[in-house]
Amino acid sequence: MNEIYYNPQEYVRQLQSVLISDKKKIGFLFGAGTSLALKKEGSAKSKVPAIKELTEFIVNKISEVENERPNKYKTALEAIKIELGNEKWNIEYVLSNIIQKKEIIGEGTLNELNKSEFEELEKQIKKAIKEKVSVHNNKDEEGFLDNLVHTDFAEWVGRADRKNPIEIFTTNYDFLLEMGLEHKNIPYYDGFVGGFEPFFDALSVENPKFSPHCTKLWKIHGSLGWSFDKNREKVLRKSPKEIEDKDILVYPSILKYSEAKKFPYISLTDRLSNFLKQDDTVLFVCGYSFGDAHINEVILSALKTNTTAHVYVLYYDEYDNKKKYSLQNASTLSKIAKETKKISVYGMRSAVIGGVFGDWKLKNEPDEEVNLYFDEQDSKGCLVLPDFAKFVKFLTSMIMNSNEDLK
Repeated sequence: MNEIYYNPQEYVRQLQSVLISDKKKIGFLFGAGTSLALKKEGSAKSKVPAIKELTEFIVNKISEVENERPNKYKTALEAIKIELGNEKWNIEYVLSNIIQKKEIIGEGTLNELNKSEFEELEKQIKKAIKEKVSVHNNKDEEGFLDNLVHTDFAEWVGRADRKNPIEIFTTNYDFLLEMGLEHKNIPYYDGFVGGFEPFFDALSVENPKFSPHCTKLWKIHGSLGWSFDKNREKVLRKSPKEIEDKDILVYPSILKYSEAKKFPYISLTDRLSNFLKQDDTVLFVCGYSFGDAHINEVILSALKTNTTAHVYVLYYDEYDNKKKYSLQNASTLSKIAKETKKISVYGMRSAVIGGVFGDWKLKNEPDEEVNLYFDEQDSKGCLVLPDFAKFVKFLTSMIMNSNEDLK
């Protein structure tokens, strides 16, 4: 069997042509990985932790909550860790385990907790998640906004000369994108209208002609500060400190699939679907590994109805201290891209293009431009664009090159 190789120089040039063309409608889908990105060492306070670090923080935080009474929560979490095993010991499985037990427990006990204690444990976990992703609290520190990867991304958004505004979809709760856009004075629309208590307006989200010149920012799992006013039956946007535990975020648990199909999230996923159904649309995916079935369903269903749309997945698949790569010929994401040729997956070592799996391999001698997107660290080399910080650097390099062309 012949091995398949893809020349990164050729395929990255294709990405550049798409990004600089004003004929295509450009969108981005950003997942948790984009909030991990650092522009430089020492700017860690702008980073939302990865799931392992987040899980450890939450477990320690819950232990602190119980330090003045018998530490039932700590004991329960230790028991849950044994039940789940090391592979599933992350906050999504932990929260799912707690929610399931809360629903079936009745008048009895499990892990030495009763129903009300499971409810309290769930509440404390959600509170700890919000605390850890609230990196906006560090915004007043010197250099915070200038050292933000999202600020550089906003710089590119503001200077990209496009006929159609850029649409950004994200599963992240944090304010990193908002801070970057506002720091660069980029007008954007996120579905909320009003000044005193901005409210979510589903009709404007569904209307592609509403606010036609603004960048769009759609937070498909919610955002810090969103709450539901039962009296007025409206979703409001407030300061996160105002709503405390009354948020309506789609938390990482078994409930996220059903929660994402409720108002207002159904309006936002519909927007993603309708975006992909337009002619000549391109969606760049970064920091998202296709782990949410409800989002995958929206993307795949929309692509079936549009012959001109395409999705480029920049897949950060490096793990085990940069020794292994998860994009393999038989991996789940490879299977998705093989079945849907309108999806191209660019992993760090390998890619699935046109439904065919292959490895990256330079055909020509690397030059200075190649170093922006490809690291020839060994005989094969590594595509670095799946790293959001490197991808943004690649985007901003196009602004610099265009400026040079004008001189």
